[in-house]
Amino acid sequence: MSKSLSGRRLYRWINFSAGLAIFFFGYDQGMMGGVNTSPDYVRVMGLGTSSYEGPSEGYVVNITEPTKQGGIVSIYYFGTLIGCVLAGSLGDRMGRIKTMYIGCLWIMFGAALQCSAQNIAWMLCARVINGIGTGFLNAIVPVWSAEVATHTSRGAFISLEFTLNILGVVVAYWLEFGLGFVGDGRSQVRWRFPIAFQIIPVIMFMVSLLWMPESPRYLAKIGRVEDARKILHRLRSTDDNDNSSDEKLHHVADQELNDILQVISLEKKHAKMNNYWNMFWGIGSGDLHIARRVQLSIWLQIVQEWVGIAAITVYAPTIFAEAGYGARKAQWLSGLNDVTYMIATLWNVLLIDKWGRRVGLWWGAIGQGIALILAGAFARLLKDNPEKAAQYGGAAAFFVFLYTAIFGATWLAIPWVYPTEIYPLEVRAKGNAWGVVGWSIGNGWLTLLNPIMFNKIGENTLHIFGAVNFLTIPMVWALYPETANRTLEEMDLLFASKSPFVWAEEKNFRKLKAEMEASGKGIGEVVEGAGVTEVLNEDLDAKA
Repeated sequence: MSKSLSGRRLYRWINFSAGLAIFFFGYDQGMMGGVNTSPDYVRVMGLGTSSYEGPSEGYVVNITEPTKQGGIVSIYYFGTLIGCVLAGSLGDRMGRIKTMYIGCLWIMFGAALQCSAQNIAWMLCARVINGIGTGFLNAIVPVWSAEVATHTSRGAFISLEFTLNILGVVVAYWLEFGLGFVGDGRSQVRWRFPIAFQIIPVIMFMVSLLWMPESPRYLAKIGRVEDARKILHRLRSTDDNDNSSDEKLHHVADQELNDILQVISLEKKHAKMNNYWNMFWGIGSGDLHIARRVQLSIWLQIVQEWVGIAAITVYAPTIFAEAGYGARKAQWLSGLNDVTYMIATLWNVLLIDKWGRRVGLWWGAIGQGIALILAGAFARLLKDNPEKAAQYGGAAAFFVFLYTAIFGATWLAIPWVYPTEIYPLEVRAKGNAWGVVGWSIGNGWLTLLNPIMFNKIGENTLHIFGAVNFLTIPMVWALYPETANRTLEEMDLLFASKSPFVWAEEKNFRKLKAEMEASGKGIGEVVEGAGVTEVLNEDLDAKA
């Protein structure tokens, strides 16, 4: 770890390093879309045939085994589920940096197996191994980022990494589009090289970690308090040599460390909660209400997929094709859609900490719901009126672009930010792993379900996902409290309420904060006191 980096320069390098891992994640997700259109890949895996459609279109694949094709894609999410569960345990035991190294080794092994696959069984095994490594990084990288960031910029810090995530999708798309012109389009390079390419950002990430600091919160948790203090001082310093400013910031860092140590003391009294089973059922968590936080994490990630991003990704090429665009032009439009998707993520970077998580989810759900319903409506009109393909097709394509832009500005990053914030330090890596479990379930489920839905009900699938967007509004309003501009340690105050509803949690949070300010007590003392008070009140009510 380089001792010369501090302040904003250190933040930038941490953000860049974490961004490499998230770039890989986006690339790895986007990569299979192009691989599935490679004639040689389809031949080797026994998924179908290909035919020559002329110089303008080249070789076009015809998938005769869609279930096998979907299975190769979706089994990856089984791997991510295994990986995140393993990483959650290791991350809380070994630290964030070492766990990320282990994940990288899994990924490189899986990528090497994938790019050399000779049959479908080989590919399936490789996809699981690759998914395990991805699950490691998905569970730990956002947690590491959240634990080094300040509470006022934590959302933007992680959201910027997801701009690089979509950059990975863009790079994967255009790389594979270009490789389609190599030879006559039937070369092995068209699919083996893109799979192998993912190793490059992973190696860069591993090298960058040599200079990166361990999470100061993890160090404090395992008793290395002075090391934690030094890292917090570096993180909260200025870039210049203004000693007076640094002294003030170091005082703030010392107070932050004091809050961390108080919370560690509280959480160690609930050490029984520190396994997945007890977390899910809330055993041993007392007034920390861990089971509630687990459910919020899992369902936010599942719902992220059900707001329609997987469906629009699948159906967009069909809309472009039915609008009268040739295969090549439809590919150009899909690639352009990815670029606008990436640019839209910058909106979230700018506003996630100003507007908060709840507002972003609300307005995103409204915009996405409207865009999906209108995209489905114009797709129906396009089918019924093929002579008006230019008008209706153009309108449907516009709402596809609008949907992905709104999703990129809201629902893409927020469901990844939220689980990194709401858990106690004692179980934070395991807690974020629960979020990745939800993401794996949502993604794997819809990867298999989307083709069936589109085959049976066509564009009405978009209407279903549009309706789901509107259903998320009361869900977020009632159950998901605001986390923006609150420290990670204050989350124990926020979730100390026995009621799971936001209005009760916010009222209890204000009460406990006022008690801290009036009495000078720490977070741990206040949370424990609140629990005792609630028990006494219940006993008095029962006797009355």
